[in-house]
Amino acid sequence: MKKLNILSLLVLLLFSTSCGDNFLNETPLSFLSTSNAFKSADDFNASINSLYNSVRAEFYTRSDWQPMHYLYRTDLGIEVTVGTNPNLSSEFGPSGTLSNNHWTQIYKIVADANTIISRIPSSSMNDKDKIVFEAKAKFFRAFAYRTMAYLWGGVPLITEEVIAEKTNFVRATKKEVLTLVIEDLKFAAANLPAIATVKDGEVSNLVAQHLLSEVYLADGQFKNAADAATVVIDDAATDLMQNRFGSRATVTPGDVYWDLFQANNQNRKTAGNREGLWVIQFETDVQGGGSISTAMAGAYQLERVHVPLYRDMRVNGVALFQWPVGDYTGGRGVGFLQPSRYFADSVWKSDFNNDIRNANHNFVREVVATNPASPFYGKVVSTKNPPAGAGITYPSRVFYPYQSKATTPFNHPAGLYVNPGSSDPIKKYELKASAGGTYTDQYMFRLAETYLLRAEAYVGLGNQAAAATDINVVRSRAKASPVLASDVTLDYILDERLRELGVEEKRMLTLMRMGKLYERVTKYNSFYGVNMKPNFNLWAIPQGEIERNRSAKLEQNPGYL
Repeated sequence: MKKLNILSLLVLLLFSTSCGDNFLNETPLSFLSTSNAFKSADDFNASINSLYNSVRAEFYTRSDWQPMHYLYRTDLGIEVTVGTNPNLSSEFGPSGTLSNNHWTQIYKIVADANTIISRIPSSSMNDKDKIVFEAKAKFFRAFAYRTMAYLWGGVPLITEEVIAEKTNFVRATKKEVLTLVIEDLKFAAANLPAIATVKDGEVSNLVAQHLLSEVYLADGQFKNAADAATVVIDDAATDLMQNRFGSRATVTPGDVYWDLFQANNQNRKTAGNREGLWVIQFETDVQGGGSISTAMAGAYQLERVHVPLYRDMRVNGVALFQWPVGDYTGGRGVGFLQPSRYFADSVWKSDFNNDIRNANHNFVREVVATNPASPFYGKVVSTKNPPAGAGITYPSRVFYPYQSKATTPFNHPAGLYVNPGSSDPIKKYELKASAGGTYTDQYMFRLAETYLLRAEAYVGLGNQAAAATDINVVRSRAKASPVLASDVTLDYILDERLRELGVEEKRMLTLMRMGKLYERVTKYNSFYGVNMKPNFNLWAIPQGEIERNRSAKLEQNPGYL
């Protein structure tokens, strides 16, 4: 009877509770949701860190081929593995690999930045923090839209958080997109912390000014472009590095240009590098560090992509090199991205032997054969004159000049070496099969480029003398002969960008910003030039985006069906 009464009481309690309005309404003590995720500065900082990660993925780490879309199909290099007549109409087209592998990722940066901006007013942050986080989010939104404006021209402008399905997007004009980018960057430049105060890898006022200079160029505002670049160049915290420095300053052969790309040398606070403006951070084998040595994927794989496949370099069936070895044979390269003949040869002709950027330790053309079984063992082998019987023709995955900034000669992560204690000068640098990454921080923006942006602005203003002065600041550091003002043109500046930046640059963006992709590729890269078309100066809008946009017409770029 007692048990029955207790059961009856429980039923009664449950019934009475179920009649209340709050039954089943949970009140968790701690639960992350969209309503409470953006309150404190820590919350917003986590979201900003996510934006850094998205940028790193898009431009460096998503795979061993997507980030390389910013290098392939330009005047800089060729994708050796696709054959001599790549189908560019398909690749640039509405269903092609270019648009469809970047549109969504870049818009994700826009969306996340808009969420941050939209949530700031209702946060519990103080006014100072609100402004700083707004400046950071607007910088990333500007960075994303700038990229889209160069690649596609006008795109849909979204400036607020989207919280419901939307299928009626329309394209803004390219001018309207650039106008928003400039407004965001001006706010960022005025409110981001000074470059001397931020942590390594963080965006700063000068990073915004550098990008602002570039975008002003895209918008034809040459005076403003020069002024923005001048702010960066004249800042007391910036200089071109002129003397050897950093972790490997005593290594020979070497020079200050080589030092710029050695491990642990890119950052201001840890290496004293006053030239790096925005340095993308990589920490090998650290969770979230963007670089791992235990698998072929999971790092910036420029070594794998740009360094030749020395393993297959043979004469009469005998390999010339042991492989993979972390010497000047470049680690575990597999030879996807070979320099165009123009980049490897033509741009260096006037200063081939004195420009330090073309020295063999920076642009590797000669290596010593390391296989004792080869008759070439111990001899220098040159890409300019490959051994008879090697069968090297252009293009070739096996043997070609490459920029050593793609790898870390004699300085790969310790965990990658097979025999680190060996006394054998080759075996001690033998690498595991998981190698292939470029295990260094990477420059997104560097002061040498700022000088070249200002030179470009001066050309736009008709001041070739001032442009030559800026170019010669960069060339002087490289021990190259000065350029005459009468020889300065936009094409000369593009050549100088190849010499100074090379595979470090996102070359596709530069050529498309200037509307010169078709012109430069047809003139200087016959591998792609035969199939290049003028409308490729803009990528196609992805066909899937057009079809999903059911309630309005998303116009396609001219020349695409």
